[in-house]
Amino acid sequence: MPKGLTVRLSAAAAAELGRQASVAGTPGLMHLDLIEGGCEHWVIRLRPGDLAGVAVARADGITLHAPAEQASQLAGLNLDYRGDLSGGGFLIRSSEAVQCCACGAAFSRVAGTGLATA
Repeated sequence: MPKGLTVRLSAAAAAELGRQASVAGTPGLMHLDLIEGGCEHWVIRLRPGDLAGVAVARADGITLHAPAEQASQLAGLNLDYRGDLSGGGFLIRSSEAVQCCACGAAFSRVAGTGLATA
């Protein structure tokens, strides 16, 4: 992963982010921020455009930005997209630093990884 980029995007996630950015009129630019979750501590909110912040992921023509103060919470995050005939959604894939809820849409930092949980 290039230096400074903290989020890994699957090919499916990059394709869907690219599609959403194009539809919104901001080709190649998406913004991610964290809001407090229910089943785990954080939920990801995705919006088109860069909306200020730092680049946290680049893949297949899409650059994902996030607020600089949230970048450390995103370290090691793997973002995937799963779609089917009834719709689709972004999923957080676990890594050693991240604990995901059963729905796959919220996460918490695992204690002992050197990253804060709050």
